[in-house]
Amino acid sequence: MTRGRDDASVRLVELKVATQSHASQAVMAVFGEIDLYTAPRLQAEFTRLLETGPDRVVIDMSGVEFCDSTGMNVLLSALKRLRERGGTLEVAAPRPAVRKILQVTGLDSVFTVHDTVPADLLTAEHQG
Repeated sequence: MTRGRDDASVRLVELKVATQSHASQAVMAVFGEIDLYTAPRLQAEFTRLLETGPDRVVIDMSGVEFCDSTGMNVLLSALKRLRERGGTLEVAAPRPAVRKILQVTGLDSVFTVHDTVPADLLTAEHQG
């Protein structure tokens, strides 16, 4: 009996992450779907970013079409690590599907949620 390829190998949706840092702040723009298969990539990006020591991280989720509980756990883990050293993790520009997950799970009261990426961070990116 031959086994078919596992779901990860036929997955077409890729997770892309672009990070810009300025002083003690960083914006992490995420594109694609955050789920069981792509969450390890996001986790690895957070680990790399947190090693650089920012106090404030804003995750721009305007490009995220879907985020499941695995993805939310990655965000919570990053928030915990940042809070342990006095930092913050904020969520910016979640699409309606992601915003609904934040609301249903109560995580919209755990994270600071912005409708757009805060202007002070956009200004800092262009000055850096």
